[in-house]
Amino acid sequence: MKKRIILSPSLLSANFGRLEEELFALEEAGLKWVHWDVMDGIFVPNITFGPPVIRQLRKKSKLFFDVHLMIDKPERFFEVFTDAGADLICFHAEASLHLERAVQKVKDLGVKVGVALNPATPLCKIKYLLPDLDMVLLMSVNPGFGGQKFIPFTKEKIKELRQLLEEKQLSVDIQIDGGVSPQNIGELASLGANIFVSGSAFFNFPPYGQRYETFLKALKDKDS
Repeated sequence: MKKRIILSPSLLSANFGRLEEELFALEEAGLKWVHWDVMDGIFVPNITFGPPVIRQLRKKSKLFFDVHLMIDKPERFFEVFTDAGADLICFHAEASLHLERAVQKVKDLGVKVGVALNPATPLCKIKYLLPDLDMVLLMSVNPGFGGQKFIPFTKEKIKELRQLLEEKQLSVDIQIDGGVSPQNIGELASLGANIFVSGSAFFNFPPYGQRYETFLKALKDKDS
């Protein structure tokens, strides 16, 4: 089952003082998605932005808001982030005690739902939830900071998840977050991933239109 390919640049590596301009530049470059890394300083050792920032920028942007909650007990904030303008809410399996209940809570709010797994968390954690998910996010670095190196064993995890989804005939997206660059995106796509989060490897190389084309070319070269 061939899946759409999406690049979702992570604002964690953007200029926090010019987020409105950054979102506009992404739209002008042809991007459709943007990734919001929401951190609380508890689940991960960093703090970023919350609902008020997303709410204000939702008014300024037509991009699909891919909101990744790296926070403890995320179900406390599903409604708040949905009201702020999230189009998709992805939360960590490690951070929620009752996963199935949390997934259903997001679905009831009318937005897409994803569950994220840290690098060392096995796929069996979400095996029975797959029919209810729109997306699985496989972390390819330990969450909390940008600019980290890709963890190699994630490749086998991508392959195993894609095989599992195909066996169950499920149309679930696989998102990869951490260390994604033009140098490895082609291989990651060939393994079965189809949504790619890139932070420093994207934002550190303006203009964004040209950088986007570099990623797209890497994907095309993979198919040639």
